[in-house]
Amino acid sequence: MSDTTAQNGSALDELPGDLMMWVLIISELLVFGAGLAAFLAVRASDPDGFAQAQDALNRTGAGLNTVILVTSGFFAALAVPWREAGRRMQVRLALIAAALLGVLFLIIKGAEFAQKAALGIGWDTHAFFTFYYLLTGFHAAHVVAGVLILLLVAWRDDPRNIEVGASFWHMVDLVWVLLFPVIYLLQ
Repeated sequence: MSDTTAQNGSALDELPGDLMMWVLIISELLVFGAGLAAFLAVRASDPDGFAQAQDALNRTGAGLNTVILVTSGFFAALAVPWREAGRRMQVRLALIAAALLGVLFLIIKGAEFAQKAALGIGWDTHAFFTFYYLLTGFHAAHVVAGVLILLLVAWRDDPRNIEVGASFWHMVDLVWVLLFPVIYLLQ
């Protein structure tokens, strides 16, 4: 137990940002975890069908998107100590860079969705694609929310806001780092 915990009596006081953001983050991780568990359970009943459907995915684009989101997370992480050091312009630039990389992620994901639509692949084509569209589409919605949060935090760069925004963005990164191997790589 740290000195801070001993003085305040709660490990929650040591969380960066806001407790309600952590409640949101944990609940979102549970939702995505349940979706991935369901995906894996249904996949177990049709491994050949899932493998064949998975071959229609753009693994290169998804790999690039992984690098993009991890890099954006790095920029969001830099904003926290930079704000503490009083480097406000660098903080804003780091948060804007993270948001722009989030937009690039959405462009690549949108192109992948458009490619699937052009091939006639929809959510009802196969159970694999039902999960693919639900999980990656729900994640894309979180990327949109995260981009907006990062831009708001860049505008109102209070240290607590930066911690909250960066925490949410790291959840978005973490979810993608879990989705990518399970949906795109696991055979």
